[in-house]
Amino acid sequence: MDKETSGFNKKTSLSEEDYYLSPEGYIIFTEAYHLKRGYCCKSGCIHCPYGYDKKTDRFKKD
Repeated sequence: MDKETSGFNKKTSLSEEDYYLSPEGYIIFTEAYHLKRGYCCKSGCIHCPYGYDKKTDRFKKD
């Protein structure tokens, strides 16, 4: 699979509501960004709207 068909070559524009920078300079994605993306990456993101718990590898049920 080459870059053209893999999806890694796609550039996505981020708006101000999609992220902010931590004091250390890291990009922190917001809940709005995750909802726009449409799926959980299972990385234990701070603002995960899907309820994923990295410690248990499960989704929290409300």
